[in-house]
Amino acid sequence: MGDKIKAVQLTQLGLGNSKRFDPFIYTDILAEYTSQTKTPIFHFWTMKNQAILGMQDTRLPHLEDALKVIHQYDYFPVVRNSGGLAVVSDAGILNFSIIMPQPTDKDKTINEGYEDMKRIISSLFESFGVTVDSYEVVDSYCPGEYDLSIKGKKIAGIAQRRIKKGLAIMIYLSISGDQHARGQMIQDFYKKGLKDKFAQEGFPPVNPDSMANINDLLQTDFSVSDIKEDILTILSQTFDFDKNSQQAFDDFLLSEDFQISYNKQSQRMTQRNEKIIF
Repeated sequence: MGDKIKAVQLTQLGLGNSKRFDPFIYTDILAEYTSQTKTPIFHFWTMKNQAILGMQDTRLPHLEDALKVIHQYDYFPVVRNSGGLAVVSDAGILNFSIIMPQPTDKDKTINEGYEDMKRIISSLFESFGVTVDSYEVVDSYCPGEYDLSIKGKKIAGIAQRRIKKGLAIMIYLSISGDQHARGQMIQDFYKKGLKDKFAQEGFPPVNPDSMANINDLLQTDFSVSDIKEDILTILSQTFDFDKNSQQAFDDFLLSEDFQISYNKQSQRMTQRNEKIIF
């Protein structure tokens, strides 16, 4: 076995509505950092009651009515800077990104990135004797080819984002909380936003019963922090989270260069979200 790859991590738990842009701002800045330093970054984050919308969601014909649904559930909407459709983020959902330099073989990278993430999640639960399957759950929210399911219920969705010379492979993982209610909120969001055209116009026919959280499926009591630590244990078989690399990364996050990039990205996110403020 060869030498381990030096890597760093960032954890941001419990981001409130005032910090709703941060995960998306950080993804772009960290992608640039990893492209320059060649150091992979593992980013863990959770939010407090956010409905994360894709740009397509902002084109719902009855958007204002749809947004009211989110507020009625005591969630807040935010439009991310990448594709896809609405997903939910709250204290029971762990978001985890692998951010690394873009390899030269881009076509190979797309599938390999998804498969790498699937292997990590499969390793998490192999001791339970369950299989993590990957296929599109068409009646889930934000369905995609690399949805991950256990026992026929979707537990996670994976996406990729390319920024300059960096690549981010991102997953949301439903660990605890009321997953049925999350699905119901997004179903209601689309029903109000589409009226009699629900499940048309390229939007999914969301069925709250198509998804579940890990604790309900496995009869466990995992916290978000438990799963995060288990992921780090798996990653440490391949990666070396050495102190010098981490210190250099932590120093960058406190630097003037980071702040300048943060402010620039924050302005872009503010403009992107103007349409959903009412």
